[in-house]
This record gives sequence, structure tokens and C-alpha cells, in this order.
Amino acid sequence: MKTFEELGVCGEIRHAIEEMGFVQPMPVQEAVIPYLLGERHDVIALAQTGTGKTAAFGIPLLQRIDTLRRETQALVLSPTRELCLQIADDLRDFSRYMDDIHVEAVYGGAAIEPQMRALRKGVQIIVATPGRLIDLKNRGFAHLEHVTNIVLDEADEMLNMGFSDSINEIFESLPEEHSTLMFSATMSREVERVAKQYLRDYETIVVGSRNEGAENVNHIYYMVQAKDKYLALKRIVDFYPKIFAIIFCRTKLETQEVADKLIRDGYNAEALHGDLSQQQRDLTMQKFRQHTVQLLVATDVAARGLDVDDLTHVINFGLPDDIENYTHRSGRTGRAGKKGTSISIVHTKEKHKIRNIEKEIGKKFVEAEIPSAEEICKKQLYKVMDQIVKTDVDDEEIAPFMQDISRYFEYIDKEEIIKKIVSLEFGKFLAYYADAPEIEKPVTDKHEKKPQTDRQKIQNKAAKGYKRLFINLGKKDGFFPGVLMQTLNRYVGGRQEVGHIDLLDTISYFEVPEKDARKVMLQLTGIRFKGRTVRCNDADDGGTPTRSSQPAHREKDNWRNLMQKVPRELKGDMPDFSEEGWARRRRKKK
Repeated sequence: MKTFEELGVCGEIRHAIEEMGFVQPMPVQEAVIPYLLGERHDVIALAQTGTGKTAAFGIPLLQRIDTLRRETQALVLSPTRELCLQIADDLRDFSRYMDDIHVEAVYGGAAIEPQMRALRKGVQIIVATPGRLIDLKNRGFAHLEHVTNIVLDEADEMLNMGFSDSINEIFESLPEEHSTLMFSATMSREVERVAKQYLRDYETIVVGSRNEGAENVNHIYYMVQAKDKYLALKRIVDFYPKIFAIIFCRTKLETQEVADKLIRDGYNAEALHGDLSQQQRDLTMQKFRQHTVQLLVATDVAARGLDVDDLTHVINFGLPDDIENYTHRSGRTGRAGKKGTSISIVHTKEKHKIRNIEKEIGKKFVEAEIPSAEEICKKQLYKVMDQIVKTDVDDEEIAPFMQDISRYFEYIDKEEIIKKIVSLEFGKFLAYYADAPEIEKPVTDKHEKKPQTDRQKIQNKAAKGYKRLFINLGKKDGFFPGVLMQTLNRYVGGRQEVGHIDLLDTISYFEVPEKDARKVMLQLTGIRFKGRTVRCNDADDGGTPTRSSQPAHREKDNWRNLMQKVPRELKGDMPDFSEEGWARRRRKKK
């Protein structure tokens, strides 16, 4: 591998990039820099996001600038404001030891007056979004007649976003003699069309393979039912305690809904989409880049061009329709030689998309099982223990309080203190996953055996020495194992021993020691739970809901069905079951 000096990079730029941590050129830089520093040629470079593209075109661009002239000599077009700012910042960093280099970013969504004042003073390199550049050109502030180099970064995305007409207008303003460089993650038909229209005798440089996924990215998918996607997302996030991720959604509405749910459930998350103001988007991105936000929930357009260090995961809450968008999404992670993971949460109707993406990127997806509650709790427990062990203690800062602290904990032993600290940090996960609903994997193969229903799964015989009881409460009532234990401890008294538990939607079965069965049935029958009268009896005596235990609307339906079977001549002697009669009957019953 060559050094930057061997590639022909000047000393001032080498000094700057060495301070930035550039040790050796990345493959795209080694391929593109000598080409652009040599004879003037048009180039299409196909390379994934995060492979060092900005330095590949930015270093030759800076080195070709005539610093004695203040007119605009180079132009970089990008699809989004975020990418525009990132490129401009990188170019300023590369040129910090070069005299009289002026770089200006111009973009929509911000006040135009400061940008006009900067261009009036003269800048050699403009980094711009197409729409704002045309606006400034039409106002007479952006002069492109001396531009000798133009770069289209993420050209495929600019064309996907509908900038074709704007790009055409910009090219018409350039002088006849200029060089064009197009960077793209994929070689779409639209990119090829623009290349044929505006590039002359161009060279195609491919780093890696066309349309392939980033080399350092693992691709995983979880198959769930559509209704369980958010529950699956929570489990995945909890399974990776150190996750730092972008969660991609298909629409602005879905993006905001997912972000709101995560925030409500206590996660460090923010939304990023087109309905937010530019100020809100800037603040959100600033917090995410500074790692004060752990999960960024975003649409494809809003997250385009994000350059964030150390992204561990990309999560596709919904797969995009366009395979190229998947390539861009997954390219957010696994950057600069680091490993990354692209996770997709899919339902059965999306499975064909997985196969199409595999063919396009030349990589296989791994199907994974949704992490179990036990696995997640272990991961979170280890995280808490690791945080405690690695916490730095400032002895001087805490010294004035140590006497009071020691006195307070004087009669509590070390083991008890450790338990309390771990419970304080770890308790919310135990509480949630104690009652968390299971996520069933959907059937994807028509020959695959369908999963058993709740009723098929229930255990019909009690264990030896136990009695199996019925209770007319289920999961739809918010009745989970933890709630059952709390109810028993409250109404039966003491710590009631419980065996196997079967929870259905509207009823449940549980086992208690035979000697306790009568006491439990007597104590639970007749209590109120969320407005319902509870009935508990021996499951072997036909533990099915009676009319009195059914919700009012079901009881009413049963009476209506009964009345339909009564002969007309006998109805005169029957009670009044009209709506009014029904209401009177309910009031009397209460």
C-alpha cells in the first residue's frame, strides 16, 4: 500500500490529515487521488458511503486551487444540507495549513443573506445543494464561469431526490473546459444517463464490487408478525446495551410514532424527518453526533449523508422498496475499517425483499431468533456490573461525604449493598420482562407446522401434589404472572407457592399445592379486578366462564340469542329484553 506522499499529496495537506489520524490511504483514496492529480479526466467512482470518499476528491480539489485568485474554481454538489456541511468542514480541515483557501457551504433551509455576503467576498470552493446554488446564481452571487472542477457526491441519491433539472441547469452555466467527478454508491440507469450526457471520455473506478454492501457490515433479519415489530425492536435494543444506532422507518408518521414510543418507554431516542424545522433537525443531529442521543429514528431522506462516528447498528424497522436505499442505509455503519451490523425487522410479506437484496449486494442475510427475556436480562445485568466496576472515583471530591455515607451503611453488609445497587439500576428490566408478552415467530413455509394456539399449549394435568385452578382473568385484562403473584400475596396472605401457569387471552389456569387450593379459591372468588368480579374454582370442575363472569356486552348477546329461540306466543310472559329493559335489569343487578 502506498503512502499519501507517494500518491503526490502536498506537504501542507499531509500535515493536516496526519493530525486528523490519517495514517495510510484507504482503497478509494489510493485509486482516485493519483488519477485526479494527473491528467485532467472525467471520472465515475463507485464506492460505498464511509470509505473515505471526501478525502479522495477533496485532497486533489484543494491541491489544484490557485490561491492567488478569489473566484470560484471548484464546485461540490451534494443531495442534503447535512452532507453539504460535512464536506465543507472536511475540506477546511484538510486545508488548515494552506494559505488563502476559502470554502463556503450554501444550502437551503437557512438564511440566504450570510451566504450571499460570503460569496460576495469571494470563495474558491463552493459546496452546495443544487436548489440553493441555482437561487444564488440567479441572484448574481454565485459565479460559475471559472469553475474547472465539479464533483457530484452521492449522485445516485441526488437523482433519486429529483434534482435532475437543477443539475442540468448548473452544468449549462459551467465553462466548456472543466473536469467532472461523480461519486455514487450504485451505478443506476439514471447515473449512467447523466454520465453519458455530461462526462467526456470518462474513466470508471470501482472500489469493491458494483452495488455491493459495505465489506465490514453483517446483515441480520428477524421474522416477526407485523403487530409485534415494535416489541421486537425493544428486545433488540435491550439485547445490545451499548448500541448506538439509526432506526430507519418508511414514512414521517411512522418515524415520529416509533420515536415517541421509545421515549415514552425510557429510551434515549430522537426523531429526524422532513416535518421538523431546520433548527430542530440541526439540534437533533448535534446531539446524535455528540453521542448524547443513543437512538436516532429517521426517514431515508432525513438521514441521507449523515457522517457519524462509531455507529454500531443500523436497524431497518421497515425495508425500503428500493434496494439502493438499503445499500445507503447499511453503509451508515461499518465505516473506516470498523465492524457494523445492519438489522432488519421483517414480516412474512417482506421476505422476498431479503432475497432480492442478497442477490444485489452479493451477501447473505442471517436469520436470527428474537432474544429471550432471560438472554436480555443477563446482558443488562453484565452491563450494570461492568459500569460499577469501571466507574472512576474522585477521592478528593467524595472525601467530605464519606463519614456520613459510612455511618449510614454501617449496619448493612457488603452483599446487601451490592444487591441494592444492582436492583436500582437493573430493576426496570426485571419488572418489564417478568410480564413481557412472548413474540411468536410467524409461519413462512406452507409445509411448516403451525405454532400451537394458547389453548393447545395449556397443560391439562396438574403436577403431583398440586391442584389446577381456573380464574376468569387473562392477558387482555393485563393479568400476567407477576400480577397473579401480587394478587395471591395480597388476598391470600403470605408468600403463596405457585406451580405451572397457563395464561390465555381471557382466562388463566395455575397450580397451587393441594392443601392450599380451597383457601385460594375462597379468597379470590368475589374480589374485583379492574372493574370485573373474579371467579376462581377447581379447573377439573369445568373451569369455563359463566354468564356472570362475562363482560356486559357478551351477556347481552347471549340473552338476545336466547330470545330469538322463544316462540312468539310465549314472549308476552317473558321479561322485557328491549334496550330499556336490559338497562333496567343491569341497574337492578348492581
